[in-house]
Amino acid sequence: MNTTETLLAPMPGAEHRDVGGVQMDFVKAGEARVKRVIYRPGFKWSTHMKQIVGTDLCMHAHLGFLAQGRLRIQYADGVTQDFVAPQAVVIEPGHDGWVVGEEPAVLIEFDFEKETINRLGMETFHHHRLLPKAEE
Repeated sequence: MNTTETLLAPMPGAEHRDVGGVQMDFVKAGEARVKRVIYRPGFKWSTHMKQIVGTDLCMHAHLGFLAQGRLRIQYADGVTQDFVAPQAVVIEPGHDGWVVGEEPAVLIEFDFEKETINRLGMETFHHHRLLPKAEE
């Protein structure tokens, strides 16, 4: 079995959900969860999840490791962030996101369900951080 097949294979002992075309498998680990999230090519949060979730932007924080593929995140202020596997991922609430390219994006994520932001000490909403202007 090649790496892609292994990353996409069923996870024994995991709870499985399909939401808006996104495959999620997760296992409880104490008070936290370890999740594998598979975003298929063509996935875009504002197209596939917005109606289901009922918010204009994804309001969850994401912390984990992108094992395969590419993701682009765009915050409400227009700031974009690209993630290319293999890469650590930290995404603040208040974003849209989509898969870039023709390969599924596989994100291994760690969370505390609705308590993720507080438990990890993350921002509750993305704030564009302006860098000080260079002295002229």
